[in-house]
Amino acid sequence: MMTSSSSSSSSPPHPPPSPLIPATILLLLCLPTLFYLAPHILPPPPPPPISFPDELQDLSLFRRATAAETHRNPSKSRLGSTNSKPKIAFLFLTNSNLHFYPLWEQFFNPNNRSSRHLYTIYVHADPTVNPKITAPGGVFSDDRFITTAKKTHRGTATLIAAARRLLATAILDDPANQFFTLISQHCVPLHSFSYFYDTLFEVKQHQVAELRGLKYKSFIEIVKDDPYIWDRYNARGKNVMVPEVPFDRFRMGSQFFTLTRKHAVLVVKDRRLWKKFRLDCLKPNSCYPEEHYFPTLLSMEDPDGCSGFTLTRVNWTDSVDGHPHTYYPNEVSKELIYELRRSNHTMEYMFGRKFSPDCLQPLMDMADEVIFRD
Repeated sequence: MMTSSSSSSSSPPHPPPSPLIPATILLLLCLPTLFYLAPHILPPPPPPPISFPDELQDLSLFRRATAAETHRNPSKSRLGSTNSKPKIAFLFLTNSNLHFYPLWEQFFNPNNRSSRHLYTIYVHADPTVNPKITAPGGVFSDDRFITTAKKTHRGTATLIAAARRLLATAILDDPANQFFTLISQHCVPLHSFSYFYDTLFEVKQHQVAELRGLKYKSFIEIVKDDPYIWDRYNARGKNVMVPEVPFDRFRMGSQFFTLTRKHAVLVVKDRRLWKKFRLDCLKPNSCYPEEHYFPTLLSMEDPDGCSGFTLTRVNWTDSVDGHPHTYYPNEVSKELIYELRRSNHTMEYMFGRKFSPDCLQPLMDMADEVIFRD
């Protein structure tokens, strides 16, 4: 009997499915999750370096400020008959709105005729912030916001550049500016303006006519013995800072200072150290150029002209990710203000940080009876 030919004509067996197909499908299904999680897992990309056009614009500003100071005749300055007293320039460095402006408005007290000619105000507001930072008015009018402001990034040389722009602008704007105090949007005053002015210029010890001739010191923190100083020195790579900055000359300190005019000009004039501190860091967690550049430069150029301590109190006891302790409304009290004022140095602290914006109302509630009652 002949066998059926149907078996011989049957189609060949199908090959097994490729293992790549389910893997590809799974990958496609996971892509949205990966895109969502990546920013939370991977470190953020480094901020862009300071651009060449920005460098050129800064250099032009710094040269003009240096030249103006070099050719200035002190006998023909505004320290003349119309204004016999020197001024304090307040330099506000911010990347958000000035939430505490009502408290600062009360601090400056512009209606007080005896003090309104004793200070000037300059604001460096990051122009790239969205929504745009607005001038709140009062002593913080539009013309107090400097037009040379640029984008700033935490832990980069952009904060050095911003402070230098503020210094240069204040030097050019008014020869009467003799002290330059750097402030952030998170800082609040701990004393009245008159107390700060009289203490800074030692008014009670000297006659007004003597103020211009006195030799003052800058109030800037300068630290050389710190367990993290070696890592910070090598944040840009081993031996990158030499020969301009040998390790034994490298210093750390708070970025918030009160500089004399002499030191403000010195900072604006510098080119040598800037070319090192502007370099990108290989270890971002150890890189805080704004806390290194100013203490290092001034300790190298004029250590005897610096107090070695800052007038801004910061609480580092429970810092997170390089940020100091932030005070919230439930912590604000007169006892806190008294505690923040206390210092182991020859002068009390004049400013405190870091305060959250919602601390404004409790601070305003105690302004007259505690903060400005000296």
